Amino acid sequence: MVLAAFAADSLALGVHWIYDTEQIDRQVGRIADLLPPAEGSYHPQKKRGEFTHYGDQSLHLLHHLVKNHGQFSLPEYARDWQSFMSQYSGYLDRASRATLQNLEGGAAPDTCGSPSTDLGGAARIAPLIYCYREDLEGLLVAVRAQTALTHSGPGSVDGAVFLARSCFAILHGATPRAAFIEALAGGIDDIDLDLRLRRCLDLPDGSIRQAVKEFGQMCSITAALPGAMYTVLQRENSIEEALIETAMAGGDSAARGMVVGMILGAGPGMAKIPVRWLDNLVRYQEIKAALEKLP
Repeated sequence: MVLAAFAADSLALGVHWIYDTEQIDRQVGRIADLLPPAEGSYHPQKKRGEFTHYGDQSLHLLHHLVKNHGQFSLPEYARDWQSFMSQYSGYLDRASRATLQNLEGGAAPDTCGSPSTDLGGAARIAPLIYCYREDLEGLLVAVRAQTALTHSGPGSVDGAVFLARSCFAILHGATPRAAFIEALAGGIDDIDLDLRLRRCLDLPDGSIRQAVKEFGQMCSITAALPGAMYTVLQRENSIEEALIETAMAGGDSAARGMVVGMILGAGPGMAKIPVRWLDNLVRYQEIKAALEKLP
């Protein structure tokens, strides 16, 4: 699950935030392997096999959990995150900039979050799901706190909780569809997000690229999370195909990809992650070593 999320982020790096899918087709073609960032990318300093800022923050979260023996501590995480992101050389998105400014101004970790509604806050949570895989209530507390640290806009925390509930159910034997139904039954306060997620369950089989365009290729959780959910339902038997099609659909493919990766990776699909992707992940051995240290 964790490795699938990281692989998804790295796969999307080559075309992240390219919204013109015809440009992707023309300049890149089918994205079946890890690629360096395209010319003009938001991640010009990155190399093939590295991560976007989402993956980098998820890796930082993983190391925080290792340091704390698998337990999430918001005060400690906020201090660690502030130190890490203050020196970060990669892309600094609006949510991170606003949160840093709030922390520097004296805001508390539970009130410093930006008003961002982007999926990026929820997309980081695979390490938390892994650590709290036998403790749903503990997981939900940690997921809410981690997400709200940087993303407190409408739907942000609700979407993260939905994602955590879904992955938890899949880890305990549910199919993706059954897990989504169970997670929706847990309640989502944001009506727009709730309606969009429920709509995914009723949509006919079709083009993932087209569905993502209709929901919206942008970062907003009300657009990106339903697009990721639809992708899972269409390609639940193949992590590889699901993540390739996520990248091919353009826009914020990195955040959507991490979500698709962790959902499908929560099932019995670890062996289905292409070995060529894992072998080319720059931080692969570091991630494996970190996971082995967790309870």
